[in-house]
Amino acid sequence: MGLLSILRKLKSAPDQEVRLLLLGLDNAGKTTLLKQLASEDISHITPTQGFNIKSVQSQGFKLNVWDIGGQRKIRPYWRNYFENTDILIYVIDSADRKRFEETGQELAELLEEEKLNCVPVLIFANKQDLLTAAPASEIAEGLNLHTIRDRVWQIQSCSALTGEGVQDGMNWVCKNVIAKKK
Repeated sequence: MGLLSILRKLKSAPDQEVRLLLLGLDNAGKTTLLKQLASEDISHITPTQGFNIKSVQSQGFKLNVWDIGGQRKIRPYWRNYFENTDILIYVIDSADRKRFEETGQELAELLEEEKLNCVPVLIFANKQDLLTAAPASEIAEGLNLHTIRDRVWQIQSCSALTGEGVQDGMNWVCKNVIAKKK
């Protein structure tokens, strides 16, 4: 079966559901990103206490996106959501350089989780609309992303506020869901 026929098969199944787990530290922009994906108003966003779930249609997939709060007291509960995750999306506030070490540690711990073994990971280097934002290449180097060998990964510059780069990241997600489901 060639790639084209696989794509046709996946696209012809409109109920092809994909579970995306959206994680990152508090104030990284996860909920803004989720609302941007769902084409919802992003003018009034409050910190997530617990989680949000949205289903978004994209390229023939029904993406069920689980946005879990990133406050330190909530992070131990992240593992309750790992099972059956197809793609992990990790959001980083590119302008909050003081927290790069903390976000790097959290990401490293996630990549060690058995239930997330081999799950493709998209890292959104968010808030690129801010002048103080570190470029994605600097973040990738600082987090040693080049050492990730057990899964496919991508770092994508974006601004959840303006939407810039978000669709590029979601295109990567859909492409890697197809690869994973083969």
